[in-house]
Amino acid sequence: MSSRQRFLALVAAAFAITAFGLYALVTGPDAGNAAPPRGARTHGVDVMEVSPVPDGEPEESGEPDAPAVTPPTPPTPPTPPVPPSSTAPAPAPPDGPEQVAARYFDAWRSGDFAAMAALVADPPVDFMLRHRSFDSDLRVSSISLTSGTPSPPGAETAEVPFSGTREVSGMGRWDFSSVLRLARRDGSWKVLWSPETLHPSLAHGGSLRIEGVPVVRPAKLTREGRPFPRESRAGDYFTGLDGTVEDLELREEPSGRVLLAARAPEVPGERTTISRPVQAAAARALDGVGQPAAIVAVDVRTGQVRAVADTLGGRQAFGGLYPPGSTFKVVTAAALLRTGLTADSPVGCPAAYTVPNGRGFTNDGGAGHGTVPLNTAFAVSCNTTFAQQAYERLRDGRLHAEAADRFGFREKPGQSTCRIRRAATADELGSDAIGQNSVLASPLCMAEVAAAVASGTWRPAIMTEQPPAGTPGPVPLDEGVAAALRTMMSAAVTRGTAARAGLPPDTAGKTGTAEVQGERSHAWFVGYRGDLAFAVFVRNGGSGAATAAPLAARFLKAL
Repeated sequence: MSSRQRFLALVAAAFAITAFGLYALVTGPDAGNAAPPRGARTHGVDVMEVSPVPDGEPEESGEPDAPAVTPPTPPTPPTPPVPPSSTAPAPAPPDGPEQVAARYFDAWRSGDFAAMAALVADPPVDFMLRHRSFDSDLRVSSISLTSGTPSPPGAETAEVPFSGTREVSGMGRWDFSSVLRLARRDGSWKVLWSPETLHPSLAHGGSLRIEGVPVVRPAKLTREGRPFPRESRAGDYFTGLDGTVEDLELREEPSGRVLLAARAPEVPGERTTISRPVQAAAARALDGVGQPAAIVAVDVRTGQVRAVADTLGGRQAFGGLYPPGSTFKVVTAAALLRTGLTADSPVGCPAAYTVPNGRGFTNDGGAGHGTVPLNTAFAVSCNTTFAQQAYERLRDGRLHAEAADRFGFREKPGQSTCRIRRAATADELGSDAIGQNSVLASPLCMAEVAAAVASGTWRPAIMTEQPPAGTPGPVPLDEGVAAALRTMMSAAVTRGTAARAGLPPDTAGKTGTAEVQGERSHAWFVGYRGDLAFAVFVRNGGSGAATAAPLAARFLKAL
């Protein structure tokens, strides 16, 4: 083989080896990492050199054929270590005082007292109990909180002002403001809790409490729209006079300052015909009276009841039946005047009088005054005069008719009760004429009699603005009769049996001492002054002049 042929063969072999190596690098399982053939230098690695042999010619060599050489697999380079991940979270910086305060307020709003306690430096062992008790005792149903602008935190402390509104059941919104104090503890911010954090009033041992304040809220009111006076003595006649409701007050102690108040709803009571000053005067007049008693007063023009003070019990001032004694002489005098007598007519007033073939009558203390005007006999309350005049002038039933037809002494609807029977004998008539025997009346009935004299018309007493359906109509008295009766009742006060009672000027009236079998007499005084007519009755009180008339004076002077 020529030298030129050998050279081309070597070049072809080298090319083939190089091509094979490149193919192995691309397609082999370790493509890109396969080692180049030994003896060659590829990328700095030695590659073994192989001489090419031409086709069809044996290699001219004195040595035996060498085994086929397989190119060695280059070693796999070591995997470099993976550096630490750069996405792992860095430690969070500790919360500042504003963030801690915000978390505390969030927990407070939601009622998570355990979470609140976890944010507090050294919380008291009863921390959660204090919060629960505060809300329970003060009826707190919800709370809203608004933090203010925190003060610039110092190295170790900070303050966050805040305001809040608590909703108090049954009382409404309760606004407050306080300060949340914080301090650094072991590198973290903590709340410095104290009772005034709950509310400023709890500082220095203070306390808060809800108190019910009783308020008089009666079902019935006076005609002025006001409650009845204290201890009105009218409870048997009007329901709900002592009715009360509770106003609620949230108080700070010990100062007593009211922080929140809820007033009971206004429910207007029903107005009555009672006059508050008249009722008060009547009730106070009975203070200290040892015997059961009553004072009733009516308006002269309308008959409306203006006062009823009653210690008799059971509505006896309206419905009780008692002998009226000499106060009934007003009715007897009206009947006598209707027969033709006048206030100036002379009549006998002996110390004693005996009905023909009948019983005898005497005056109080056995006094006799001889012949006097009817006006005087009435003023000094001569029993003998009225028994005699009734026998002489009223035996035909005139006394019964006068009492029943013109002064209400009969069965009738209404508030008062009065009775009289038609006398069967002269003795009964004489006794009826001085308010004994069959004559019975309640204090209200006798107040109606006094009002009839004052106005000239008898009217049934009423407790409403207008007379109810079925109420008896008014009965006018003869003008001359009414005028004469006024003169006589005035004389009884100015120079008669009531002259020493201390009654105020312009009072007209009549005393009465009603005998009761086996008991002390009842004491009476009936009269009027201005637009007010009244009756005073003391059960078993003795003399009307000594007991009832002074009570009437106390009553009238208090108006």
